Amino acid sequence: MVAGKVTINGQSTPITDVPLHTTALDFLRWRGLTGCKEGCAEGECGACSVLIARPGLSASTEWVAINACLVPIASLDGQEIVTAEGLGEPGELHPVQQEMADRGGSQCGYCTPGFICSMAAEYYRPDRRPAGGSDAGPDHEHGPNGFDLHALSGNLCRCTGYRPIRDAAYALGAPPPDDSFAERLSAPPPEPAATQLRHEGRSFVRPGTLADAVRLLHADPDAVLVAGSTDWGVEVNLRGTRAASVIAIDRLPELRGLVADGDRIEIGAALTLTEIERRLDGSVPLLAQLFPQFASRLIRNGATLGGNLGTGSPIGDAPPVLLALEASLVLASVDGEREVALSDYFTGYRQSVRRPDELIKAVRIPLPLARLAAFHKIAKRRFDDISSVAIGFALDVEDRVVKRARIGLGGVAAMPVRALATEAALEGRPWTLATAQAAAEVLGGEGTPIDDHRASAAYRAAMLGQSLRKLYAESPEEVPA
Repeated sequence: MVAGKVTINGQSTPITDVPLHTTALDFLRWRGLTGCKEGCAEGECGACSVLIARPGLSASTEWVAINACLVPIASLDGQEIVTAEGLGEPGELHPVQQEMADRGGSQCGYCTPGFICSMAAEYYRPDRRPAGGSDAGPDHEHGPNGFDLHALSGNLCRCTGYRPIRDAAYALGAPPPDDSFAERLSAPPPEPAATQLRHEGRSFVRPGTLADAVRLLHADPDAVLVAGSTDWGVEVNLRGTRAASVIAIDRLPELRGLVADGDRIEIGAALTLTEIERRLDGSVPLLAQLFPQFASRLIRNGATLGGNLGTGSPIGDAPPVLLALEASLVLASVDGEREVALSDYFTGYRQSVRRPDELIKAVRIPLPLARLAAFHKIAKRRFDDISSVAIGFALDVEDRVVKRARIGLGGVAAMPVRALATEAALEGRPWTLATAQAAAEVLGGEGTPIDDHRASAAYRAAMLGQSLRKLYAESPEEVPA
């Protein structure tokens, strides 16, 4: 067994003698760092937010906020964690803490440490810049200091109200030159640790290479694969699931690439959604529409496309978009790699063609992209909610005729599906209101929606049809004069 350790607020701490399902939240609280709170145990409230040092895009290292309630402490072996206690002290508050205090951003204080950590991650974002010029002024989601309110989208406050918290966020300037956390960004991030932990007959392993990972999976196909743990952590916390064997693949270099050539874009399955969003920088408009609506920033800082597809959930937000993009998956095992079209990947409720000894290595998106694309998510909240229905549209319209249509659906069947009948009803027809209305009727009959606590089957069917009418109404550049 390789001894594990994690750096917490600058102090090296061993993690060898703890149950391997122990979350970072529980591990921190056991050591007296009780600013980190459990509010929901499923990554929806942000009371447990902490900072971790991760590889950066515009700096060597970036401080990233994650939900400590979901991540097993074993997965942070060799990593650096900063909690609210590590940012400042009672007699010398951190600038984020000071602004929250000065502007009345806390009442009961339960959620405050989580807000502090999420706010600090945005405070130290290397490319945060004040808005300047009449054409680049702040909007309702960004402050004059460049603060992105989506950084706090995963933090809930039930008593203070959000205005003073927003005021504190918008009052933050740039970190001073001698700020130790800002200085840390110029140093290399911690390398992924080769982890081999055992406790009471259970094992947690982080292999160093993809070849090692598939060998382990071949030898133990029942092992649980984890990356960001945003889904697995809920199973552990709320359902008491305990795995005999866990293989962490979140830092495998072979799963963390993003390459675009003339024919396709290949996205590593272990890149976080935040990393993908920033690296693509809007170059795939359909994904750019998806990301802000996918859970919260805290979740996106850990969640991966590989994990979202690997669970096989019929209500995942990524599959409808990737189906519309005609994506395929690269599956890896000891036998090599194979490519499977996503439209052929799902076979039933949380079932797929992926064998137990295979893992998802990458997602491939063919180029060129459709010119008319949209992601519609129907949920009870605008952000940080589970979809009742999700629809991805990708249409090629030339000379006002639909040459090609691809539509992905989530939440209306036992698995994500393509709206094949609707695609056929659109292709070869003029892009007119009459065509959209007729195809909307077809779309309303796609899938096999059910009644549940999120929505009725009738509502889901109605939203499918309405989504196509909305697509037409919001694409004036394609509408005949």
